[in-house]
Amino acid sequence: MTDYFLPSVPVIFDSGNLLADRRFVYGEALLKEGDGPGAADLFRQVLELVPEWAPAWLALGDAELLCHHNEAAVTAWQRCLALHPADRLGAQPRLARLGASDAGTALGHGYIAALFDEYADRFDQHLTKALDYRAPQMLAAFLLDHRSRFGRVFDAGCGTGLMAASIRPHVDFIAGCDLSAAMVAQARMKGLYEHLICQDVVTALQAEPAASYDLVMAADVFVYIGDLQPVFAACSHGLTKGGFLAFTTQSTARDHVIIGEDLRAAHPAAYLRSCARDSGFAVLVLDAVSVRQDRGQPVPGWLCLLQKE
Repeated sequence: MTDYFLPSVPVIFDSGNLLADRRFVYGEALLKEGDGPGAADLFRQVLELVPEWAPAWLALGDAELLCHHNEAAVTAWQRCLALHPADRLGAQPRLARLGASDAGTALGHGYIAALFDEYADRFDQHLTKALDYRAPQMLAAFLLDHRSRFGRVFDAGCGTGLMAASIRPHVDFIAGCDLSAAMVAQARMKGLYEHLICQDVVTALQAEPAASYDLVMAADVFVYIGDLQPVFAACSHGLTKGGFLAFTTQSTARDHVIIGEDLRAAHPAAYLRSCARDSGFAVLVLDAVSVRQDRGQPVPGWLCLLQKE
């Protein structure tokens, strides 16, 4: 088995051709075993049968990348994107990973919603058990060191409610938003929120009255947003003067935002400081941490606390 990272492909529809579907499944199995050439051959056979089927172009790109054929991978993913511009399959972040697309805009709403709609039922178990995910507990402990109680809190990218569960006893009111309807449904069943909405962070916060909250928290949410400037601006709109924005994200030693091998965004410290300054925030804390593991290794990141000036 390969240790090559294989991101999940959300919302795979059948091709309408039984033989193509069978070959696609065999190709996926070879890809997971690390057989790039064998997988690529099967995906090409699929495309001979159903040449306009976007998932096969996406998978062919993944196989070409495994073979270290980066240009061929880019060509295949670009074809996938042309056939499926909504990009629920995730061609854009793959292209951005190789520098063939803008990292700031590569993680589209359609892709993120599809990814987490598929993931929702097993999300809590997988994160806490398999990935040793600790962002909610770390953020909650960190916040409570600064203030014993919060009034109105907005949980940006709330997921299934793991962050809310960690801080609920110390909060009067929590609202949350998430792009995935399935994740919002899971969160609603936990009864932790006064208000929940299926919407992106920027739209949801901009729709709120100005200065509605004294805390916006985002546990491992900004790894799915490349360009944070609009997000910080929306958070500034929603926060009272002196209110806090607390979040985690992944880090990079590069001098710009990147999409990594795991198809998540990583942000350099200088970029975070610049976005904070431009949106009227003071940076109180920017600590290097790891909030989860990937293939048994800690993933480097940031734990950040900003305050609206």
